[in-house]
Amino acid sequence: MAKWRLYHTEGCHLCEQAEQLVVPLLHSNDELLLIDIMSDEQLIADYQVSIPVLKSEQGQQLFWPFNAHDVRKFLAQAE
Repeated sequence: MAKWRLYHTEGCHLCEQAEQLVVPLLHSNDELLLIDIMSDEQLIADYQVSIPVLKSEQGQQLFWPFNAHDVRKFLAQAE
């Protein structure tokens, strides 16, 4: 089971779009953790102008903007 992280914040319409795009592309046994950057000062500093960001367990990151093709390619490379 792979764990993916989606860095976001509440009220971010791009983050909502990213979640709707990513969820259907995950394998059934994958887990998507939604991480609100507002919960941590370091996350704010790291991702304030970059969210949404999809991150693999290995640390690879996919920055917005991305589409379904980009996500599929990222998921395959990061597994």
